[in-house]
Amino acid sequence: MKAIVSKILAAALALGVALPALAAPSINKGDTAWMFTATLLVIMMSIPGLALFYGGLVRAKNMLSVLLQIFMIFSLIIVLWCLYGYSLAFTPGNPFIGGFDRAFLNGIYDPAAGMFSMAATFSKETMIPEFIFVAFQGTFAAITCGLIVGAFAERARFSAVMLFIVLWFTFGYLPIAHMVWFWAGPDAITDATTLAAVTDAAGWLWQKGALDFAGGTVVHINAAVAGLVGAYVIGKRVGYGRESMAPHSMTMTMIGASLLWVGWFGFNAGSALEAGDIAALAFINTLLATAAATVAWTLGEWLTKGKPSMLGAASGAVSGLVAITPACGFVGPMGALVIGLVGGLVCLWGVNGLKRMLRVDDSLDVFGVHGVGGIVGALLTGVFASPQLGGQGVWDYVANKASPDYSIGHQVWVQVQAVGVTIVWSAVIAFVAFKLVDIVIGLRVPEEQEREGLDITSHGESAYHS
Repeated sequence: MKAIVSKILAAALALGVALPALAAPSINKGDTAWMFTATLLVIMMSIPGLALFYGGLVRAKNMLSVLLQIFMIFSLIIVLWCLYGYSLAFTPGNPFIGGFDRAFLNGIYDPAAGMFSMAATFSKETMIPEFIFVAFQGTFAAITCGLIVGAFAERARFSAVMLFIVLWFTFGYLPIAHMVWFWAGPDAITDATTLAAVTDAAGWLWQKGALDFAGGTVVHINAAVAGLVGAYVIGKRVGYGRESMAPHSMTMTMIGASLLWVGWFGFNAGSALEAGDIAALAFINTLLATAAATVAWTLGEWLTKGKPSMLGAASGAVSGLVAITPACGFVGPMGALVIGLVGGLVCLWGVNGLKRMLRVDDSLDVFGVHGVGGIVGALLTGVFASPQLGGQGVWDYVANKASPDYSIGHQVWVQVQAVGVTIVWSAVIAFVAFKLVDIVIGLRVPEEQEREGLDITSHGESAYHS
């Protein structure tokens, strides 16, 4: 859940809501400094974190292909984000998609007034520069698109991956981000009437009350479903189930997982948009849930397979990070502990039992970890956000305090709807996009190139030299 606005005065004007006669709000430098830090941490999650995590999991002959895909996807999405993505995700439009008011980042700087616009946070009259909000959200879009490629690593054409990402980002990511996260911020809310006006102008799932603090639906379920569809459409790797396809460097994967864990504090605690108590709550929850999931996965693997593995520990950590993401600013620490433990064990099943049931070659277990973990986290958010279970409940911006009304059953049902919408939307968009790319370019490299490895055949270089 994020306070998503462009210039707060413009947003209020567009809603026909008069702001109270208060002193003009100013930029909070402490919050702004934290958002610079959080944005840098999320960049580190993608490059090098995700790149090394995925790179270590593939065979040596495909190491550079994965690194380049992540590096290029990150770069491409940041460009598209600044051209049109931010505007479509985070400006007023309709409940399903925004408009083009901020296309090319137009309007953030007013040369006549010599002023930059501000973005709202979750506290009234507390602002950060809109440009850092743009950058922060851009990193979320970029890492989401990067996550997808792990599901069909080692067999897709580089050009096909790039074209698919452009299509899915535009028609898959942006509408979900708008539906879940867009609202005009709290500053225009003074009574029930202004609250209704702000809510009516928000994204569709925001209007329903879906809780997603940092991206359980928007990032993880969204990406995982697209990846799963890709794994089915592209097909299994040559030799899958008959030849060894073990990770070539668990050292690289461990380094990548560790960078993900550190960077995730920017991802989750940064989503508070302020350097305050909710950021601190998200921070401790992220730390505790991830540690719990690591322990749960490792012990579960030890009991079922007889040996604990580094791959299991790293996967467990990522499953905990994913599961706590939608909940981190809403639940208490003990709720986070339970979410981590459950997430670790359920994701362990996801990459073993569920993967066999689905009969799919999800190369790097994107759905088993990010899809399953995201679903678990999103649903349990509805449970443990309850004040009776140590959670924050839902904030009442009219009374400026937590609402006394919280129904676990109702909130879980809202969470189910958000999960379902994300799954269906992402699956349909991904399937159409993959089919279009296959017609235009062809999704898969020839078998002889796949056997030789994508590093040499697609990029003319090798990660390692003897």
